[in-house]
Amino acid sequence: DVQLQASGGGLVQAGGSLRLSCEVSGLMFDDYVIGWFRQAPGKEREGVSGISRSNSNTYYADSVKGRFTIASDSAKNAVYLQMNSLNPEDTAAYYCGVTRGRSARVIRAPHAVESWGRGTLVTVSS
Repeated sequence: DVQLQASGGGLVQAGGSLRLSCEVSGLMFDDYVIGWFRQAPGKEREGVSGISRSNSNTYYADSVKGRFTIASDSAKNAVYLQMNSLNPEDTAAYYCGVTRGRSARVIRAPHAVESWGRGTLVTVSS
């Protein structure tokens, strides 16, 4: 079974930074994308950023471009999301998930995610 474990959330002031980590195990296929998603209270889950295992291409939602950076460490089977210049609109539960495919843009469709990790809460105070 695929398992994903997200960590690194917390409380930070506006303008601050956090780094989220997602440890992945049990993957049995080659072409997949690991994505970060977030869900704020009363809102739908949205794709924030993704990275392709096949070609390392990345995707960022417009709302986080220039502020968030996704990276992977194959040796550790981990994916990281460095979040800088955080603002209160970034407050949400953040999840990592795995989707089959080669293009990181697949994370624009959260319903296509095959396995989810538990969320980690990010709270940005103003």
